[in-house]
Amino acid sequence: MNYTFDWSVVSNNFPRLLEGLLLTVEIAVIVIVLSMIIAIPLALLRMSNIEVVRWLAQLYIEIFRCTPLLVQLFWVYYALPTLTGITIPGTISAIIALTLNLTAFMAEAYRSGFQSVPPEQVEAGKMLRLTRFQQIRHIIVPQALKQQLPVIMSLNISIFKDTALVSTIAVADLMFTANKISTESYRALEILTVAALMYFIIAFPASLILSKIERNLMATGNVRGTRKRSLAAQMAPGTKVEVKP
Repeated sequence: MNYTFDWSVVSNNFPRLLEGLLLTVEIAVIVIVLSMIIAIPLALLRMSNIEVVRWLAQLYIEIFRCTPLLVQLFWVYYALPTLTGITIPGTISAIIALTLNLTAFMAEAYRSGFQSVPPEQVEAGKMLRLTRFQQIRHIIVPQALKQQLPVIMSLNISIFKDTALVSTIAVADLMFTANKISTESYRALEILTVAALMYFIIAFPASLILSKIERNLMATGNVRGTRKRSLAAQMAPGTKVEVKP
């Protein structure tokens, strides 16, 4: 290999890469916050007893789960202005498309968490005369979020990496900036390597936190399971329970 590395192109353009990274993080944070909020009512609609409402919610979820994110991004940026007659800036289009996509996946994660909440706890909330909103806020959502936290974090990490796709609609994120610099300098190897490292530096710690949370949840589940089995053994017929003075 006769290629000679020149890392000065990275140091000379590092401020531009940081600006692109900042925009990438901003887009990811906005999308994650919006999706985590919007996904809650969508998940509840998906569980509705009204069949039409339930099917409409499921239709939305399946459309965005079963079509490529890049197609959704192009549709919002190119096709939606044709329908509305309103020109949508690239950054806004990116936020809309990514939010619609992540909300669909997040809603399914929420739904799974909601349905795993023991019915006895919901009944206890009714006995305490909590309104439906209070039951959702104080009983259902906190437990669902705790149980589905690994899935939610995994989705958030994925959407952060998927923000690289917004460069295709000329949003000056990290990937767009890196491509532009590499075209100007003819040093794609150095620039794209550093861009990949920037994504890695943010995503890898998040994945480590995710792994730790999963281990803690598994350990908590094992402890609870052991306690339940121990209690069941003590309550079994013919089992002698030692009572210490």
